[in-house]
Amino acid sequence: MLLTAIIIYLALTVAVGAWASSLVKNSNDFVLAGRSLPLFLSASALFATWFGSETMFGASSVFLEEGLQGVIEDPFGGALCLVLFGMFYLRPMYRMGVLTIGDVFGKIFGKRVEFISTVFMVPIYFGYVAAQLVALSLVFGTVTDLSLLQGIVLSAGIVVVYTFLGGMWAVSITDFIQTTMIVIGLVWVTVMIAHEAGGVNEILSKAPAGSFQFFPDAGFTSWVNYLGAWIILGLGSIPSQDIYQRVMSSKSEKVAVQSTYLAGGFYLTFGLLPLFIALGSKVLYPELYLENKQMLLPSMILAHGGLPVQIIFFGALISAIMSTASSGLLAPAALISENLVRPLFKGKLKDKYLLWILRVNVLLVALIATYMASRDSNIYELVAGASILLLVSLFAPLTAGLYWKKASKMGAILSMVIGMMVYLVCDRIELEIQSHIFGLLASIAAMIFGSFLFPNKSNVTYELS
Repeated sequence: MLLTAIIIYLALTVAVGAWASSLVKNSNDFVLAGRSLPLFLSASALFATWFGSETMFGASSVFLEEGLQGVIEDPFGGALCLVLFGMFYLRPMYRMGVLTIGDVFGKIFGKRVEFISTVFMVPIYFGYVAAQLVALSLVFGTVTDLSLLQGIVLSAGIVVVYTFLGGMWAVSITDFIQTTMIVIGLVWVTVMIAHEAGGVNEILSKAPAGSFQFFPDAGFTSWVNYLGAWIILGLGSIPSQDIYQRVMSSKSEKVAVQSTYLAGGFYLTFGLLPLFIALGSKVLYPELYLENKQMLLPSMILAHGGLPVQIIFFGALISAIMSTASSGLLAPAALISENLVRPLFKGKLKDKYLLWILRVNVLLVALIATYMASRDSNIYELVAGASILLLVSLFAPLTAGLYWKKASKMGAILSMVIGMMVYLVCDRIELEIQSHIFGLLASIAAMIFGSFLFPNKSNVTYELS
């Protein structure tokens, strides 16, 4: 019965994608849903951005090992990113009226920087999507006899179909449905766990010592690394296409700003529920915790939850992963099509052909991600570093380009290259301070010194309107 319910849910998701294809008339519809999303669709799409395998599997298992300080990056950093994006980045970028964040770099610094920034961004998404496919395959594997590879291929096929057909329209509408499932499922399971354990206080009282220590111990290194955890998602995901396209799909600037704040609040609130559920599961069923920490939640529901709870929870779990995977597919497809392929035609490419290029690139991204997923089934290794790479290469030039009049093209290029190089070198050395902090500082310094040493020949710069 559980498997039947999952099949029906997946079929409905694909059907929504097929229906959403009728709303796609051009590339703007495919990438940004025609900039017409109301608040409830825009906010739910933003909420679903990272609420995938890392939140449901990763953060919950890390919390059990390291407490709150282990999950500062997600969900706390994720919520911070949404709020900061709405406060400082959304308005100037929304007024540019462009398709991708690569276009934003092009508007500010020119075509060369647009190309380089896109080249830096695109590869990051392959491993990210691969992680979601692995996670979805693991979920399928708990209720079927599918092998990991079979599950990966099936997962990719489902996500590709509705993303290929409906683009951002399909992603946004399915995100709303999936967000609803996530909220219902998590609240339901939270209440069930609390009831079986004898109340919330009973679960919290049995948490390991230090589980709820929010701030680090005294010391320079501890505090620097603590702040470093905040900025991985908090700053690193600001220059990302998946956030950009979801925010810019809003029907107005006001709705876009409201959606970031609303989604940030939702993300922090509901992002904490898997942590509580995992803690309650460990208290009630320690044998499952020792067996497989990452699969603790689904294993617990299958072993001890009734059929209604199983249907709701697995619906929420599959929803969370699929929403993240679909945006992960669409983001690089948009960047490749708009910022790498389209310039080759020197303005002569008709929009109807660009729309097909977008769809073909969705397929290509999915094929690469499927191959990576089949080669490496470790979710953490596939996801690790995605936001870090954006942080050390693109955050500084984007921020400087929007708010510093002296920011130059060469400064932006040096910032991207040097920030990335310093991070990669430091990451190979055992340091007390996290390597991405050195990468970010190097990126900022290169942006500043590069802009002074190599100022733009023209005094014309992008002005915030």
